[in-house]
Amino acid sequence: MTSTLAPLALADRMGRLGTETAFEVLARAKNLEAQGRDIIHLEIGEPDFDTPANIVEAAVKALRDGFTHYGPAAGLPQARECVADYVARSRGISCHADEVVIVPGGKPTMFYAIMALVNQGDEVIYPNPGFPIYESMINFVGGTAVSCPLREENQFALDPQDVISRLSENTKLVILNSPANPTGGVTGKNDLEQIIAELKKYPDVWILSDEIYSRMLYDGEQHYTPLTDPEIRDRVILLDGWSKTYAMTGWRMGFGVMRSDLAAQVAKLMVNSNSCTASFSQIAGMEALTGDQSAVDEMLAKFDQRRKFIVQLINDIPGMSCHLPKGAFYVMPSIKSTGLKAKVVQDRLLNEVGVSCLAGTSFGAEGEGYIRFSYANSMENIERAMERVRGFFESL
Repeated sequence: MTSTLAPLALADRMGRLGTETAFEVLARAKNLEAQGRDIIHLEIGEPDFDTPANIVEAAVKALRDGFTHYGPAAGLPQARECVADYVARSRGISCHADEVVIVPGGKPTMFYAIMALVNQGDEVIYPNPGFPIYESMINFVGGTAVSCPLREENQFALDPQDVISRLSENTKLVILNSPANPTGGVTGKNDLEQIIAELKKYPDVWILSDEIYSRMLYDGEQHYTPLTDPEIRDRVILLDGWSKTYAMTGWRMGFGVMRSDLAAQVAKLMVNSNSCTASFSQIAGMEALTGDQSAVDEMLAKFDQRRKFIVQLINDIPGMSCHLPKGAFYVMPSIKSTGLKAKVVQDRLLNEVGVSCLAGTSFGAEGEGYIRFSYANSMENIERAMERVRGFFESL
């Protein structure tokens, strides 16, 4: 049948919008499963645990108590106050409710911040390999994306000189992410302080500090945030939320912390897009931040065990090498010695041996020569997956 649809004439800006490859690969993997294939999922950045029971019960009670209506665009007053108290406790700073905007997920904070601050041609420095929506949103608004490499020899921590050397009179925003997706890299206090010291010389430059994995640290690592420096605090936008720490990815719950006048503008963007974040979810989020944290501790202990296990298995596979990451729940092993492109390895592992992972280039050009595994899966499945990966590389 011949289509009678006219060609789709999209706005030019849509051609600048990227995507998140994890969801594309997940869809392909699910399609193979529907055909009867046994697929081991190491692609999606999602805890494999259920949301802790106390949080679920808080949501159920909230529904029964009538939290099923619109709320304020910036979030319920009591939820904003709860987030402010949590940020104050966890970061050792003063934080007020009017600096908090509660949004449906982690992405809206970066989406709204970039929309609100970045003009056509403004430069935004972002980590590469890094979360792909950074670059996508910079390009979408017409900004200039300035890639800042994360290097394996530096354990994928941000090198201050790489950031400093890219600052210019056109820089509007610097994006920091520690612990980092996709590498698990952690930028330490000294490196962060060097970056902040230089940024103080650029009074018009903002910082978007993506700290969604701030609770996921190992081997005694500590989390540091630019929010703690009073000289630069009013130019810092904190991105955090519930998805990773509390296994609440499907709840779509995140928050941004920023100076109150910018928070008001972000709330205006919420009015124009989502209206508000679900009220009952916010009540559950309050329970997550203030209630029993033992489930979080248990999840982190299991992630730590899996982290060590998968790195050990990877380093026994010919053609692969992997350092031990200090945060998040990802590993970024090198496949450079094979001479194969990352996208080729991603596709062949899925199609030939049923292991779903992501090419490093899904996170930027600097990811070539690497693939990313999420170890948010059981020890049994990780072992099965690495046996298949070993078989694949030994057959090359």
